[in-house]
Amino acid sequence: MGTSSRHWSDSVKKSLIIGAVIIVLGGISFYSYKKNQKPAITYSEYSVEKGDIAVTILATGTVQPKNRLEIKAPVAGRIDEVLIKEGSKVRKGQIIAWMSSTERAAMLDAARSKGEEEFKKWSELYLPTPVLAPIAGTIILKSVEPGQTFTNTDAIFTMSDHLTVKANVDETDIAQIKLNSSAMIVLDAYPKSPIKARVDQLAFDATTTNNVTTYTIDVRPEETPDFMRSGMTANVTFSVKEKTGTLLIPSEAMKVVDGKTLVMKKNEKAPPTETVISTGLTDGKRTEVLEGLVENDVILIQDYSIGDGAQNSSNPFSPKFPKGGKRSSGGPR
Repeated sequence: MGTSSRHWSDSVKKSLIIGAVIIVLGGISFYSYKKNQKPAITYSEYSVEKGDIAVTILATGTVQPKNRLEIKAPVAGRIDEVLIKEGSKVRKGQIIAWMSSTERAAMLDAARSKGEEEFKKWSELYLPTPVLAPIAGTIILKSVEPGQTFTNTDAIFTMSDHLTVKANVDETDIAQIKLNSSAMIVLDAYPKSPIKARVDQLAFDATTTNNVTTYTIDVRPEETPDFMRSGMTANVTFSVKEKTGTLLIPSEAMKVVDGKTLVMKKNEKAPPTETVISTGLTDGKRTEVLEGLVENDVILIQDYSIGDGAQNSSNPFSPKFPKGGKRSSGGPR
């Protein structure tokens, strides 16, 4: 009885060991099979439709006065009265302050000590000197207050004719930007208030920093808003080319073979075919089609999935599709 029981126990142990080995070997084989399995190629459909496309160049810059002008008095003296404040718009020749020369200021101080009548008499005989705005523009800095003395080398006011954005553009993009072309300014301080602008000046001299060569482009707002200030950081979008109502497809739908641009076109009663197309503008995400496709043609865009029946996984680096196109899951038929 004891011998029979021991023999049965050994048989069970051998069976369990054999079963465990089979399970392990089966798991390894399955893992190896799944690991070596090639991705199943699937496709998504995209209906070609018309839309708008714009090629743009992005750059950063700083708000600066186009012409910054320091106003200095012709002689040393003292400010009697300031007629403007910072931010005031002035015209050329406008009186912005009254001043007394050092001699007049000393004489009036002596007259005042003798009484009001004496002071009035000499004030009318010896008139103050006006400080005039040399150009039309905006007062951006007021450096003096009434009663303050200064020399003829001190800047008592600073003004500018108008504000511009000086944007730094890479040398590879400079050829695409033209004088008077449109642009859009967005200030970091006011991101929800874009400002329409135009290219006012292209620099002829380059600046090289850390082996990167850039050119400074002056961008002038069509209308300068009150919140725009000198020194603000700005992002500028330059419009290079635009087209409306043109055929567009996702750029990821194309491939280039032997110098030809191809797309996979779906056919109603035949297998899909590779079609040669001619392209135009591209913004990186979408590309204009000049020849080879017509509106409402359906093209196939390759996706990837692991295993049969697995869900298609979109490439996270692929561009998003425009709202105009109709994209639905499916395979080539």
